[in-house]
Amino acid sequence: MNFGNPMQILLLNKKKKLSEANKHARRSWIKKAPHIGFSNSVLALALLFLFIPLFVIVFFSFNKSKDTNFTGLSFIWYEQLILNSGDLWAALLKSLIIALTSGLVSTILGTLASIGITWYKFFGKSYIRTVSFLPMVLPEVIMGVSMLIFFSGIKLSLGMLSIFIAHTTFCLPFVFLMVSARIDEFDYSIIEASHDLGANERETLTKVIIPAIIPGILSGFMMSVTMSLEDYVITSLVSGPGSTTLPIYIYGMIRFGVSPVINALSFVLILFICLLTFSLRKGLKSFASAH
Repeated sequence: MNFGNPMQILLLNKKKKLSEANKHARRSWIKKAPHIGFSNSVLALALLFLFIPLFVIVFFSFNKSKDTNFTGLSFIWYEQLILNSGDLWAALLKSLIIALTSGLVSTILGTLASIGITWYKFFGKSYIRTVSFLPMVLPEVIMGVSMLIFFSGIKLSLGMLSIFIAHTTFCLPFVFLMVSARIDEFDYSIIEASHDLGANERETLTKVIIPAIIPGILSGFMMSVTMSLEDYVITSLVSGPGSTTLPIYIYGMIRFGVSPVINALSFVLILFICLLTFSLRKGLKSFASAH
């Protein structure tokens, strides 16, 4: 069979109009020289602004002296952290307890609220959706003062319980927002299929909806834990005797000079968070591929 002259075929291909997919495929093969524009420069400056302080903390955690003059590498501050920092570990433990419990409760409440507001119709739905975002936009001082007035009005003693309630309150909107974003991408035909197969609302919720939105739920939980661990303003207003969390304890140390033990603890927390983040990322990818 004669396929024609190769030169004629080449000319015909040149005259033929390429589709958008073919144009995109051809552009992907073209190797462009690296371009340093305004956006890339701003991105590089933002990354430097975020990560340089972390590198400085890690570097000075291995400094032999207390001041900012580097006198040599040493693990003395890690030894002090492990052996002679009981109050610091106690404050960290209290922060972790409050962060995990408030994060868990706010995740459960925020997930159920997001599902209910998205899929059910009731009076005042738009009003509740708007009001739920107020803790995100209000200054933390206003949140802390309002919670303090509320606790004083109901005669609740300030302590671990008051911090837990306050952290659950201001973490709830973040969970609601992240789960709602995940629900907006949900395929509603799956729910209809589950009902056609005989599943009731509880079975549809536990076996269909929650497994489908689990990445948003976990993201909301991690966000809540992070917000709770780093909060100082609200915690300082609603805390009482015996409820010193890590941010309050560190602020108390800063008034007498920053100890390099804080740098050592910061490096330990950075390592732990990095390992946890990469583990969860790999686990979520495996979960998504399995479902």
